[in-house]
Amino acid sequence: MPAITTEADRAGEFIFDWNEVNRKGRLVPQSFTLFDETLRDGLQNPSVLDPSIDDKLRILHLMEDLGVDEADIGLPGSSPRAFEDVLRLCREVVDCRMKIKIAAAGRTVVSDIAPMIEISQRAGLPIEVYAFIGSSPIRQYVEQWDVALIARRSAEAIDVAVKAGLPTAFVTEDTTRSRPDVLTTLFRAAIDHGATRLCLSDTVGHATPDGVRNLVQFTRSVIAGTGAEVGIDWHGHNDRGFALENAIWALEFGADRVHATALGIGERVGNAAMELLLMNLRLLGQLGERDLTRLVEYCETVARAVAWQIPPNYPLVGRDAFRTATGVHAAAIIKALQKGDAWLADRVYSGVPAGMFGRHQEIGIGFMSGASNVGFWLRQRGIEPSEDLVAAILQAAKGTTHLLSDDEVLAVVQRVRG
Repeated sequence: MPAITTEADRAGEFIFDWNEVNRKGRLVPQSFTLFDETLRDGLQNPSVLDPSIDDKLRILHLMEDLGVDEADIGLPGSSPRAFEDVLRLCREVVDCRMKIKIAAAGRTVVSDIAPMIEISQRAGLPIEVYAFIGSSPIRQYVEQWDVALIARRSAEAIDVAVKAGLPTAFVTEDTTRSRPDVLTTLFRAAIDHGATRLCLSDTVGHATPDGVRNLVQFTRSVIAGTGAEVGIDWHGHNDRGFALENAIWALEFGADRVHATALGIGERVGNAAMELLLMNLRLLGQLGERDLTRLVEYCETVARAVAWQIPPNYPLVGRDAFRTATGVHAAAIIKALQKGDAWLADRVYSGVPAGMFGRHQEIGIGFMSGASNVGFWLRQRGIEPSEDLVAAILQAAKGTTHLLSDDEVLAVVQRVRG
């Protein structure tokens, strides 16, 4: 076999990738950006706690380390505490000369825009204003709004932000259930008044990939008709389970910025998950060699800060993401390690290389394990796997209904060895 030296060479030799068959080319725009909503939409989840400012600062620094382009850090017009937290986070960006850009959100009313202007001036940092208002027929009916009223309120809010020199994104809530004629009117009005981005919001998680394609392409055509250079954001929720998929499709169909949150936390069942978006973009070859080894730390930090429980089977971050106790699986991983090949061991039974994201493969001992599991577990801890010891541990494992804990295995070791 010829020498295999690069990641691509190794993957080509050992993995046939059906994902690449008839691939059309690059999936996402070269200049796409990632927008982290953890400290705004993420905190709107009804089951989370509002983190302390120290936790928010730690989370912001982890976003920076991961190369997140921009973060929405709150609704400063909603309460004095929110205002002070947003101001403190902005000052941290300035003091630490962080690269991450900062945004804040508010309704299309002057009283929500004014606090962002004040914070920007006090911190000496440009804040991107995300001004939102509902646009769907159902929302219009409930609120007793008409299109003229929505357009007027939107224009007034955008004018205030633009006059203060702040970049402004116009956010139509429930865009994915809004009529084309209404969106055309609102988008053109927003652009005429100086909005530099349009944010398409799947506020209730209604969209399928077909809906994403149709809406993004429609928006591109409206923008083209104005002759302006305006960016397109995609903000998706996960009510139908499509949030992650829709975020990737949005980039392919023409959006240049997508929103996500740590662990997908957000309103109701949440948003696209930032860690899974980063993981998949990296595995799809769209992030280059970006260092994502702190991705798990980012998720665990957020989980602790908001009192969130990460499910054991959650991809990448869950306790069981890279853990196996099945004899056949464990044996294959062990054989790869015995070849002195960590690259091989990280992929033989895993579609996600653990080491790429700061984790490692784990082999446990349970009711479906074999002798190879036991031998590996013991050697990792400097214990010689004698035949009688392996047999005793296997007997204990086969008599249980769960994976043995370290203490349970060590108790057998102590009993056998006296």
